[in-house]
Parts: sequence; C-alpha cells; structure tokens
Amino acid sequence: MPGTLYLVGTPIGNLEDMTFRAVRILQTVDLIAAEDTRHTGKLLHHFQITTPQISYHDHNRHSRTAELVERLQQGKSVALVTDAGMPGISDPGYELVKACAEAEILVVPVPGASAAIAALVSSGLPCDRFVFEGFLPAKAPARRAFLEGLQTESRTLVFYEAPHRLRQTLQDLLILGADRQIALARELTKRYEEIWRGTVAAAIDYYSTHEPQGEFTIVVAGAAVTQPVLSEAALKAELQTLFRQGLSRSEASRQLAQQTALPRRQIYQLALSLPEED
Repeated sequence: MPGTLYLVGTPIGNLEDMTFRAVRILQTVDLIAAEDTRHTGKLLHHFQITTPQISYHDHNRHSRTAELVERLQQGKSVALVTDAGMPGISDPGYELVKACAEAEILVVPVPGASAAIAALVSSGLPCDRFVFEGFLPAKAPARRAFLEGLQTESRTLVFYEAPHRLRQTLQDLLILGADRQIALARELTKRYEEIWRGTVAAAIDYYSTHEPQGEFTIVVAGAAVTQPVLSEAALKAELQTLFRQGLSRSEASRQLAQQTALPRRQIYQLALSLPEED
C-alpha cells in the first residue's frame, strides 16, 4: 500500500500555535520534506522531534517531487512543511500535492496557522467573502496593471507584502481608491504584532513617517456594489415577472426592494397599480 502525504501547518511566529496533532504527525512519519531544513530544524528541536528531513523548495521541487512520490509509493509516510503556515499558500506544495493526487496517493491536511486568515478575521472588514491574491508583482508596471484588474472586485482582498515594498504598494493601491478601507497586519503572533486600520490615503501618511518592519498582510475592502437604477416602466415589468412566478404584491415588493435598494413602501404602491396574476 502507498504511504500518506501529510500537509502540516506550522506556526507563523508564536510556537504555542503548533497543534498537538502536528507534533504527533511530525514525530511518527518516516520523513519530513521542509522548505528550509535549518529553519524547520529549530522547530523540531523545540518539540524534541528527531524525524529525518529532506529539502523541498522552489529550486529543487521538480526533481524532488518525483523522488518523494516514489518514496510514498513504496509505503513511506511524508510530512510536508514550509517555514511558516500551511504548505501551498504562497509556498511550495502545489506540485507535490498534484503529483500525489494523480498517483492516487492519500493526501491529508493537518491544519495550522495562516497569516492570511488571521489578518482577515482581525481586520474589521467583511470576511464572509474574500479573495486571496498572495504577493503582488514586484515590478511597478505589472503591479499597477494587476490592481487595475481588481478595481471592481466586491469581495475583500488579501495580499502579502515585504516591508521594503510596502510604501510603493500603498501608493499603487490608490488605484482602488484613496478612501478604500484597509488593514495592515504585521508580525502576526509575534512580540511586535500590530494591526493598523484606516483608509489607503491615511496608510500612506502613516508609513511615510513610520518605517515598515516585518512581513505584512494587507486586507483591503472590496468595491462598493452599486444597485441598479430602474425606471418606473422597468420596475413594473420586474413586478409582473415576479407575479407570474407566484409571488404576492407584498412578497414581490420586498424582493425587488432588496435588489434595488428602493423603499419597499414605494415599490408596493407601484405594485398596487398592477393586476396580480391568477
């Protein structure tokens, strides 16, 4: 029987965020594939884990993927870890998981900390619907073109950014609007954790006098959804369509009010002038 690939989440800063399950998995697998064996070695030493490691990073992932799949097919169990957070989220992991899925090797996620989720839920911005975009393009022209494509995105946006590019990125975020609400989370779970909230324009002012330090997760409010503006004739046509679907005047007025942001009473008065369908 083939072995199992475990995707093990590791702390993004505070070692107390390591789960009991993650420690057990790392203790019992045959091999740990780590983005940086030296970095992961410190984590393993802290939790007294002696499982052997092998490197798996962006520069060797093509050759290493085949090697790891072969070991898994031989019945070995492997845990994939990155320097921080969940494997595959702006870190190596996708290609190995894809290869294992194609080879019908069991892949088991062992959830852990995630900077994107931690920043999102503490941002004070809507988190029921969001888009994670990872790191923005490093070069300014590509970054601006990318942001232009997000101008009408109504879901909350989440990005990662390095401190040395933060000021440039904030300037480019003006493309989305100077008054767009934003939250900047840095050093999450660490000693100097900070979450700054305000507008894009205010963030530019703040970081013009404060040196960006630490890795940043940027959360930006989505674009405001504009309600359709309908003429009286169009409103009557919509009401008649709803009547044909079996809705009463009251039900149709309530539904159309939600869709247009018009007062329900106004739409109901209009509905009274129309005959209801049998």
